[in-house]
Amino acid sequence: MQSLRGSGVALITPFNEDLSIDFDGLTQLVEDTIANGIEYLVVLGTTGEGATLSDKEKEAVKKHIVTVTNKRLPLVLGVGGNNTAAIVKTLKNKDAIADFDAILSVSPYYNRPTQEGIYAHFKAISEASPLPIIMYNVPPRTGSNMLPETTLRLARDFENIIAIKEASGNMVQALRLLRDRPEGFLVISGEDMLALPMVTAGGDGVISVIGQGLPNPFSDMIRYGLDNAFAKAYTLHNKLMPCIDLIFEEGNPAGIKALLDRTGVCKPYVRLPLLKASESLTKKIDTYVTSF
Repeated sequence: MQSLRGSGVALITPFNEDLSIDFDGLTQLVEDTIANGIEYLVVLGTTGEGATLSDKEKEAVKKHIVTVTNKRLPLVLGVGGNNTAAIVKTLKNKDAIADFDAILSVSPYYNRPTQEGIYAHFKAISEASPLPIIMYNVPPRTGSNMLPETTLRLARDFENIIAIKEASGNMVQALRLLRDRPEGFLVISGEDMLALPMVTAGGDGVISVIGQGLPNPFSDMIRYGLDNAFAKAYTLHNKLMPCIDLIFEEGNPAGIKALLDRTGVCKPYVRLPLLKASESLTKKIDTYVTSF
């Protein structure tokens, strides 16, 4: 799955002021990321506020993005949760995953399974999925850490588990994955701030949030890193660092939506329990964009 090296973007779901889905904004977002060098898109990941979308809305978002992209780049579908049986049922529904190249599946949240439970969860997903699987480890959100030993065991045992989106924030853990991974297994950063350090240590890229807000400089940074042009890569990294901090200051995706509002892509609205970015944060983002 070399097509999943580089910069992927976890797409937001734009909303109108009445909180209906803004399909025009979604079209502009997709076109902007494609035009500015993003290599692939993740649809209905957690950044897309999938927890607040109805099943009908999710289907509409999927179909819209598939139509707009028109096979111009790979698409990854978010299929995760803490109900293993429900995920397996989704994956056995061919219509639900048609037109996608891979799935992204988060380690079970809230339940806090043991490492053996995490292994059994992804084993069941592997056995049900006709598509390649990117596992997603994000302990601050799930409440449990998928240890390198578990990740690597799954990578070795199941051919269709092809990557890990690693967002533990622990570079030592990432380095252990990079050192011991089987040939061809992708280690992808799940954190914008650590994306370049992981790439320069041998990682394969990132699934990014800020990549949809500043797609050109961010994707250039990752390509420079993959090409070992480290001076150029870190020049961009240092310029992007303040904005990465800003977009997560009041949670995700409120910050990235404020940035996308500032750049004219879509409006800043989010659904409860999230709130749109404060006036103070919006002003800081505006100052950053003006000076970039």
